[in-house]
Amino acid sequence: MLLARNADRGAAAVSDLRRTGGQVEFLHADLADLASVRQAAAAFLDRHPRPHLLVNNAAVYLARREVTSDGLERMFATNHLGPFLLTHLLLDALRAAGASRILNITAPSTVHPDFDDLQSVRKFRSLNAFGATKMANLLFTFALARRLQGSGVTANAVHPGVARTGLMRQAPAPMRWLTSLMGSSADRAVEPVVRVATEASFADRNGRFFHKAVEIDPPAFALDVEAQERLWRDSLRLAGLPR
Repeated sequence: MLLARNADRGAAAVSDLRRTGGQVEFLHADLADLASVRQAAAAFLDRHPRPHLLVNNAAVYLARREVTSDGLERMFATNHLGPFLLTHLLLDALRAAGASRILNITAPSTVHPDFDDLQSVRKFRSLNAFGATKMANLLFTFALARRLQGSGVTANAVHPGVARTGLMRQAPAPMRWLTSLMGSSADRAVEPVVRVATEASFADRNGRFFHKAVEIDPPAFALDVEAQERLWRDSLRLAGLPR
């Protein structure tokens, strides 16, 4: 099942995958919209009550601060809170399925989220706000992995490397140039992600950070349990989940 916020691009991706022999369904969902996340989770579980894999890959970079209909800064909502909510809504089904995997696609950011200003109301710097969401992915992954220990469900973070996609089209020109020069194709970047998602050798790995299917050390702050738990509590509150 492929979830995407752009219905036309999502349908086109599904068509491309089907032409290669893949069996893929499309479900429209905007992870920046919490109501849309809830509707998508319900629709997904209605069709697939025993999922074995969840890959959270949504991301957006914006040069200027935008606010969603929920009153959230859009990068924070799309890159962290939407996947956080979706994961929670699917978690019971993943546990019931057994031997399931959750992968959060992120990057080795060293930016510390400002817990007193998660929505960047007082100060918004686009690259800093984006980097904070990538750190939030790591904090969330390790907090989730700790809770899933021994459950049969694993949670890991994956850094796909720099890829030539439209993600950073609003970034400063030097960064766009470097991405174009040094980035790999999307097809090549996804290969090690698929390995971590499907190969038996990764089945029991939990709470790890991978790059090119090799375990790497996360930034030190990502392992700060107090920071993990504070983000977890704040995310539960902002997503409207019980604490």
